[in-house]
Formats: sequence, structure tokens, C-alpha cells
Amino acid sequence: MSSRQSRRQFLVTTAAAAAALSAGSLPTWAQSKPLKIGFIGSGRQGGALGVLFAKAGHQVFFSSRHPEQLKDLVAKAGPNAKAGLPQDAAAFGDVILIAVPYGALPQVGKDYAAQMKGKVVIECGNPREDRDGPMANDAMAKGTGVASAAYLPGVKLVRAFNALSFVQVERDAHRAGEKLGIPVAGDDQAAVKTVVQLVTDAGFDPVVTGNLSTAKLFDRDTAVYVKGMTAKQIRDTLKLN
Repeated sequence: MSSRQSRRQFLVTTAAAAAALSAGSLPTWAQSKPLKIGFIGSGRQGGALGVLFAKAGHQVFFSSRHPEQLKDLVAKAGPNAKAGLPQDAAAFGDVILIAVPYGALPQVGKDYAAQMKGKVVIECGNPREDRDGPMANDAMAKGTGVASAAYLPGVKLVRAFNALSFVQVERDAHRAGEKLGIPVAGDDQAAVKTVVQLVTDAGFDPVVTGNLSTAKLFDRDTAVYVKGMTAKQIRDTLKLN
């Protein structure tokens, strides 16, 4: 997807899928069959998203090195949720959502590569030098999508859910009127379509920006990061129309 034409085709295809999903007119396996979603990182952002997915009918597996500490989160999410160790979540999920401090991502890739291989992996961390060290600056310079792909080889990587805070996720999911937009970027079109469905299920409006290199458009400190924009406002700001 290196040419302008191929990027345009990617955007047309995935935007059409997003529009059809929003209209409820596209019959997909994700609508008829719940997904199994494993969470590596079940803190504020991971926990908030997992609750939304579980309430939407997906099977959610939260994880921690101390899963007994996740009892309240599992109870909040309801009968579609359970908890265990990270390696068990990685093995469980058809989709894996990684919500850890960005500095931990290289180790996640090393520890769970075998369980995640070939799966759709959503990565939503935001590099910060004060917390993650110099690797954060490298990631921001490359663009987080491109940097994350190097740490997570062999997966169908999609960047999403990083440009809203957990407060916005909890407060504004399924809000009345125009929903908040969530930018989505990935190289694998089928994986992007799966994540588009999950964004919709969580109560937000997906905005597909293109391949992983375009995830840089919604990295930390960009014009759309945690601004609480609608999908239209994001498209206008990023000139995606």
C-alpha cells in the first residue's frame, strides 16, 4: 500500500464498510457471532473498553499478573467477562487488545508472540518519555503505528482507541446525537473491518485514516488527540474527506 492509489482504495473500501456498519446494513460474522477478546492490560483504558465490549455481547478475558485483583472489574462487566493471566488472555482471544504503558510493549511482544501470531491485535498505548524513556521519542518520531509493528511481529496490527481518554470512553460511549469519533489505522483490511465493528459496538463512530503509517495523524499531541471530536470533525481536521 505504498502508492497514492492503493491508499485511496484502502480508504474507500474501509470507509464504505464503516458507513454500512453504522447503517446496520452490512451482514458480518462479527454481528452474528460474538468475538473473543483478550486484554493484555486491564487498567483504566483496558477496563473501560472491556466493560463496553462485554455489554455489547462479546466474550472478554481481562488479565493481570494478579488476576484476583480484577474481581470488581469482572463483576462490573457482567457474565460475558472473566479474568486470568496475560498468557491465557493472549491464547483466548480471537482479538487481542493491548493497553499497557508503551514502554512495556517490547516485552509484551516477546512474551506473547506465539499466542498472538496471526491474530487481530489492537494497540492503544501512547508513548511518553517521562514514563517510558527514550524509546518513546523514537516511537513518536516514526509514528506509533509503525513503531508498534516492529515490537509485535506476526500479528494483524491495528491502532485504535488511543485518541480518547478513559474518562471519555466511560462518559461518552453510546451518547445521544452524534457519537464521538475514534480514528483507526492498519495495514490489513480485514483486521481494520473487525476493529471498525468493535468501535461501533462500543458506542463510537469509526474513522479509518488508512494504513499503519497514518496512525501518526492521531498520535499524542496531534490536533485530534483527546479533543472529543465527532467523526466528521476528525475527518475535516485530518482532511480525509
